[in-house]
Amino acid sequence: MEAHVKIAEVHPEAYEAMLGLEHYFKNSGLTDIHRELIKIRASQINGCAFCIDKHTTDAMKYGETPQRIFLLDAWEETDLFDEKEKAILALTDAVTRIHGDVPPELIVNARKYFDETYLAQIIMGIITINAWNRIGIVSGAASRIEAVQP
Repeated sequence: MEAHVKIAEVHPEAYEAMLGLEHYFKNSGLTDIHRELIKIRASQINGCAFCIDKHTTDAMKYGETPQRIFLLDAWEETDLFDEKEKAILALTDAVTRIHGDVPPELIVNARKYFDETYLAQIIMGIITINAWNRIGIVSGAASRIEAVQP
């Protein structure tokens, strides 16, 4: 018996709705790097190998460095990320691990760097990748990564 549910196949209308949310996120106004940092970090927390693979590749196409990607899992311990990126990553961690409320100081800190529209776009982006991670994991896509041969 298949252990995964292929949502795109069995309920394409639901999948199409997710594609609409992804279209919003892609065109939201966030920088390419901000968008990919959100996607990679949430995917690390959620353990979605497919999304980590896809978004690290995309981030490097936008000019992200391998060193920053390698250290993204320890972003709080490095000075490679600026204060805006740290605010985004703190929100990504909090919203991805949400249990109760997001600490108010994270929102207050983010408002130092972003207007309300950009902040809303960050939050919607975090929500979007979390939904994709869950779809990827439940559909089995997260475990279908092939090794790249040198």
